[in-house]
Amino acid sequence: MFEIVKKDILNPTVMRMDIYAPLVAKKAEPGQFIILRTDAEGERIPLTVADFDRTAGTVTIIFQLVGATTVKLGHMQVGDRLCDFVGPLGRATYTEGVRRVAVVGGGVGCAIAYPVAKKFHEQGAVVHSVVGFRTRELVILEDEFRAVSDEYVLMTDDGSYGQKGLVTNALEALIERGETYDLVITIGPLIMMKFVCGLTKRYGIRTVASMNPVMIDGTGMCGGCRLTVGGETKFACVDGPEFDGHLIDFDEAMARGAMYRDFERHAYEQTCHLFEKEGE
Repeated sequence: MFEIVKKDILNPTVMRMDIYAPLVAKKAEPGQFIILRTDAEGERIPLTVADFDRTAGTVTIIFQLVGATTVKLGHMQVGDRLCDFVGPLGRATYTEGVRRVAVVGGGVGCAIAYPVAKKFHEQGAVVHSVVGFRTRELVILEDEFRAVSDEYVLMTDDGSYGQKGLVTNALEALIERGETYDLVITIGPLIMMKFVCGLTKRYGIRTVASMNPVMIDGTGMCGGCRLTVGGETKFACVDGPEFDGHLIDFDEAMARGAMYRDFERHAYEQTCHLFEKEGE
C-alpha cells in the first residue's frame, strides 16, 4: 500500500520521497513523525513528517544516507512499496498564540524545521528562519523556506553560500538588532541545539528543541528514546519529540547517541557492500 510516488535528490546525501499513505496524511501535523520499514526483514526507523498532502493522500519524508536502512531506502524507486509506514506519532508542534517565532534548523534537520515554519506562516505569525549547513552543496529547501519566512538567514560553516558562521551567530545578531520572539524552535544536530538553547536562555526566550534519538516501537514500551528533561525521564516518541530546550540534558543525549555508532557503521558498510556487489 505504501507506494513511493515521487523521489527527488536534494543534495549528494539527502533525498525526498512522497509516500502514498492516506490514513497517515489525514491526521499528520508538523512536528510529528512516522516509523517505517523498507522490507519485512528491515529495522524500524523514525523519520519526521516533512510535509503532507491530505487531498493526494501523500506524506513527504526527507532522509540522509547515514545508515543501513536509509541506504536501502535510497535505492528504492518510484513505484516500489514500503513494508510499513506507521503514524503519525508523537505530539504535534503547538502553534496557538505564537505571533513571532524564530525557527532555527541545521543540516538535514531543516527537513523538520520547514513544515513547522510553514504552519506558523499559515497561521499568520511573523516567521524568521535561520538555517545552517556545512557548505553550499548541502543546502536544501531554500525556496521552500523563503516562501514561508518573513526573514530568511542562511549560514554556511565555510562561507561558500549565504553568510559565513553558525546559526547561533545569526540568531544572536537578530536578537541584538532588536527582534523579539515569543518562541524559538531549534531542530538539528544535538550540539547545535545545545548551543542555541544556551544562547536563548541567556536572553530569556522560551525555546523548544526537537529530539530524535533512537526509536524502535514508537509507543514508549522499549525505552530506547528516553531523555532527561528537567531531571525527569521522558520518552521522545510519546512525550515529544519537542521539549523545553532549557531543561534537556543534551550531554546525556549525545553520550547515549554515541553508544550505537560502531554498530551503525558496521551495518552501513555491510549494506553498501551488498549494493556494490549487486551492481557488478
